[in-house]
Amino acid sequence: MGEKKAGIKGAGFYVPEKILTNKDLEKIVDTTDEWIRTRSGIEERRIAEDDECTSDMGYKAAERAILSAGIKKEDIDMIIVATITPDYPWPSSACIIERKLGLKNIPVFDISAACSGFIYALSVASSFIKLGEYKNILVVASEKFSKFVDWEDRGTCVLMGDGAGAFIVGESEESEIIATYLAADGNYLELLYQPGGGSKIPFSKEVLDKRLQFMKMNGKEIYKLAVEKMPDALNRVFEKTKISPDKIDHVIFHQANIRIIESIAKRYNWPKEKVIINIQRYGNTSAATIPIAYAEAVEQGRIKKGDLVAFSAIGGGITWAAALIKV
Repeated sequence: MGEKKAGIKGAGFYVPEKILTNKDLEKIVDTTDEWIRTRSGIEERRIAEDDECTSDMGYKAAERAILSAGIKKEDIDMIIVATITPDYPWPSSACIIERKLGLKNIPVFDISAACSGFIYALSVASSFIKLGEYKNILVVASEKFSKFVDWEDRGTCVLMGDGAGAFIVGESEESEIIATYLAADGNYLELLYQPGGGSKIPFSKEVLDKRLQFMKMNGKEIYKLAVEKMPDALNRVFEKTKISPDKIDHVIFHQANIRIIESIAKRYNWPKEKVIINIQRYGNTSAATIPIAYAEAVEQGRIKKGDLVAFSAIGGGITWAAALIKV
């Protein structure tokens, strides 16, 4: 028996109802709608209710992916969740989503690769399917970043939003996860991280006083790395597959900054209609940006069967990754 082919059998997404606009943020921090739009491309983002957890959003996205795939939830034999804003430090959010789906006795686990987490999870799921060990793997990316940003830090709180996306990855004759590329460099750790709340700096009054439980970012340096590492990851999958960039029907970059997206797209001479962007409506939902954008574009009929779609992301760690799929 040869290696099996892994593909996307279905996709779904969920974003909370509550919309926080740039105008709303003007009342919270010292910023303006124009400042946020010109620097990031974001106009609004979704914010989860206090009682709505990362697993709740992931579960709702999963339900839609299951429906899209035309399978029963009992057909799922593994769950992988990409998140850095889990319900609890442990156990995994995958365990909680498994319980919410009414499933048990299947392997489930979380992946922590920040904004690159979804592509990491997709790559792992693809490998399991190719080995023939599992048939239907639920891959979820869900983030409730509104609880991990400092609402007094105008440089970061204006960027992030909440939401979830999900794929069903399985053996497929039509769709194919053609190639993935994963990379990381821990030397850049302090450029984008959450210093407090782990075993190095456990929660204490000092952590709270210094606001170390929130995301810290050197935006200028991360921007430089993004425009270097994301195209590098794309080039790796193009080289691996011998598929040239002009053959791509659509590309979905991690939705972190409109200037990063436009800069890289220009490098490949990709016209606007090829580049899927929804950052203006949802902001940066970390690991969830790519599956949300993909599932929404499929729902809108923008991405169609047979299309070649490229993904590329960068995240804290730093991590970076790319994937090429046939729908």
